Amino acid sequence: MELDLTKIKKVFFIGIGGIGISALAKLAISRGIEVVGLNDDESKETLEPLRQQGVEIFFLKDFKELPQANMYVYSDAWLFRGPEIIENAKKTGTPVLSYFEALAEFAKNYKVLAISGTHGKTTTTAMVAEILVSAGLDPTVIVGSFVKSFGSNFRSGKGEYLVVEADEFARHMLFFKPYVGAVTNIEVDHLDTYKDLEDIKNTFAKFLSQSEIKISENDYEKFLPLVPKLQVPGEHNRKNAACAFAVAQILGIDDHVTSLALHNFAGTWRRLENRGTLASGTIVYDDYAHHPSEIRASLQALRELYPKGEKKIYVLFQPHMYNRTKAFFKEFSESFVLADEVGFLPIFYAREAPDPEVSSEKLSNEVEKFQGNSHYLPDFDSAEKYFREANFGPDDIFVTMGAGLAYKVGDNLMKI
Repeated sequence: MELDLTKIKKVFFIGIGGIGISALAKLAISRGIEVVGLNDDESKETLEPLRQQGVEIFFLKDFKELPQANMYVYSDAWLFRGPEIIENAKKTGTPVLSYFEALAEFAKNYKVLAISGTHGKTTTTAMVAEILVSAGLDPTVIVGSFVKSFGSNFRSGKGEYLVVEADEFARHMLFFKPYVGAVTNIEVDHLDTYKDLEDIKNTFAKFLSQSEIKISENDYEKFLPLVPKLQVPGEHNRKNAACAFAVAQILGIDDHVTSLALHNFAGTWRRLENRGTLASGTIVYDDYAHHPSEIRASLQALRELYPKGEKKIYVLFQPHMYNRTKAFFKEFSESFVLADEVGFLPIFYAREAPDPEVSSEKLSNEVEKFQGNSHYLPDFDSAEKYFREANFGPDDIFVTMGAGLAYKVGDNLMKI
């Protein structure tokens, strides 16, 4: 698609509350483009910063008429949530792009450093961003979380580099032709998009073939000995840091600058994030893990900090997507072994119809058979009540986990 962004004066974002698309909206604003948006409900973390920049936001329950714009950009989730809105936008004859299509258009103005992979994209992208900032390269950054050092999912820079998280869902990363393309790791996931592992590998290979400089797991593992002691625990984060180190060396950044930036890296929102402490002394964490491998990695990282026998770990997990829960049912049931107790919320889904063959209750029952101490909690009120009455103490850790809204239970417990 040939799109002259200099002629784009106003963009309407459909699903503007998403963590990625809201960052793109901020990039558009930084380019002097007027932004308006639509969301299905309130999302304080993503919408409030946009309101502070003067963005008008509509909500689905009150939405009546598609506003005029020079371009419409939609979140993929809205192909399920509001397909008629996207179709109406297409009838205007105005460019209508998905989030990643639009991001790729904006990216043409930069030397792109694109981080992809099945796991670790967000943290690695944030680490690369921190290194470039420390090196004085003043990058522009779009990441699918809030980076603690700059408190946002977007950083506007005047340098030549754009650091982006290149999602593999629906082969989104193929929209980019990066200067540096990095793949953190490859594993089976998103089987609603891919046929099998071979299909996934071939797609990542194509992404790397489109990159001027390529980094894969085999390339960055040699940098593991150079990774300093990190504030973010876990072997997976040491590998993320090694990947970021590899990117930094390609850019000619001094190893000392890289090491110091990684040592100071404080993490991102919802990636094994310490949310605070309850009055009882229990530490509350939140983690975005929604794949069995990620759950195991996060619990292993917590056990580095809190060995079994010293602290009890209580997990509240909300599975993400029916198809993923169904495809990895056995793996999910075996992924919580480092936790002492697990509660399960109903499945969070965004782009599919419910599947009666799988449920959180069935998964909870399987975990109960596998390791015991598992509970199905049918709604958020039940979950909050259950863990409020759990008599947490200073020897306990409470972790909300998943790509949905489980973190709100932890936040509510801390308000009490």
